[in-house]
Amino acid sequence: MKNMLHKIVSLVMAVLLLATTTSWKVEKHYCMGHLVDVAFFGEAENCGSNMLLESETTTSIDKKSCCKSEVVAKKGQNDVKPSFNDLDLDQEVFLASYIYSFVGLFEPVVEKNSNYTHYLPPNIIKDIQLLDAVFLI
Repeated sequence: MKNMLHKIVSLVMAVLLLATTTSWKVEKHYCMGHLVDVAFFGEAENCGSNMLLESETTTSIDKKSCCKSEVVAKKGQNDVKPSFNDLDLDQEVFLASYIYSFVGLFEPVVEKNSNYTHYLPPNIIKDIQLLDAVFLI
């Protein structure tokens, strides 16, 4: 139960951090009071009636457009990013040597060719060292 609660709390904290530090933008395009397009993180496509009004030539009367765009934007925080330019020389040397040694762990192992792949050793029938009483000391 404690482990499950720990996972839920950590997931909620991760989502909260993502929601507070990310910039969000929602753009809506209305034409004649009706919603035509909604775009998240980009620009909404307009219906094209603005181009019709601009193509007509009017000399004395300015026509108002029947379309409007609405943008809802929330700027995220930029101070959460860690800065790596505060490392001194000792830390940079340690980091470089650690990465070099860590990458060296994953070098492929070269197998040696053995000329005796088909050679089978003889079966041991008797233990000759015990029979002759010859032991290495």
